[in-house]
Amino acid sequence: MSSSSTPPGTGKALFDQVGPALSRLRRRTSGGRGDLTRNLVLNVVADAPGEMTVGGVAAEMRVTQPVASRTIAACIADGLLRRAASQADGRRTVLELTDAGEAERRRFASEQRQTFEHITAAWEPAERIQFAQSLIRYSQDAGVWSAQQHRRGGADASTPSQD
Repeated sequence: MSSSSTPPGTGKALFDQVGPALSRLRRRTSGGRGDLTRNLVLNVVADAPGEMTVGGVAAEMRVTQPVASRTIAACIADGLLRRAASQADGRRTVLELTDAGEAERRRFASEQRQTFEHITAAWEPAERIQFAQSLIRYSQDAGVWSAQQHRRGGADASTPSQD
């Protein structure tokens, strides 16, 4: 990133631009709202450390259960997810990726990589690597932070939104 493309400011003024920048990034680099939401659901199910339920998807995505349920139903109808009995408690229904769901995740990842490569084509190779590493670290640290907030019952972690 050249200095001419770096947002002005430092400290709080610069950090205040992070949220809006991430929002613009999400809007401008996804294949559309349907693809974005479906990709989020597939990744939540795939990344779960254990079994994932509709309620778990809703909590992870910070949406209401009916919102998550509609998206999950569409993924099931498209053959990307399936419902299965929990191995821990047969009375519970859990979600699993199908082979088609895993293929769709790979397709999304490939499109996102290509988009990243096009957007950063003029960057120095070291800048691209540093940005990618920082973005991945930010995502991982956000996961840890979110889990801590949820365990503490933080208002931010328990309030569903329609994002």
